[in-house]
Amino acid sequence: MTSRTLYLFGSAAPPLFDVAKVIETAQADGWDVCLGLTPTAAHWLRESIDGLAVLTGHPVRSKYKLPGEPDAWPPADAILFAPATFNSINSWALGLTQNFVVGVVAEGIGKGIPTVTMPCVNAAYAQHRQLDRSVTELREQGVTVLYGEGGFVPNPPGSGKPTAYPWEAALAAAKHRAEGRDERQ
Repeated sequence: MTSRTLYLFGSAAPPLFDVAKVIETAQADGWDVCLGLTPTAAHWLRESIDGLAVLTGHPVRSKYKLPGEPDAWPPADAILFAPATFNSINSWALGLTQNFVVGVVAEGIGKGIPTVTMPCVNAAYAQHRQLDRSVTELREQGVTVLYGEGGFVPNPPGSGKPTAYPWEAALAAAKHRAEGRDERQ
């Protein structure tokens, strides 16, 4: 079986600490995984970066490469951005590409790369009108956003359940998008 390449991107939210297990699950399903992190997420995982690079077989990226440098990753067959924080979702929807991960997913829309995201926000952030606007904008641009029933459902502030984050749903949606199927946007 030829492996497909999954760009797995993450923001700084507690489910990020399970990323090694998520990588192993994706690899067991035939994915070649490339891990990209927002700057804060890279800081959170700073002591694990080298081990995650060994696990994926690719450098973990959190910064843009220099102009003229070859890309260290193969082209993506799909992108999964999870967990995606309030800041990352809104920056992406608004086209504010100040960091590598948001830049790649924003460009991925234009390149037609099948993309799935699953937010990780608390219920207080979910009350901010911009979040709904951003989710709508991303969906209108073809991104599968797993938010609400069947995806991520916000918890009250300070009562997160990182181990209940629905990683399986996110990986399944990325697989379906890569195979040309999309049950929900």
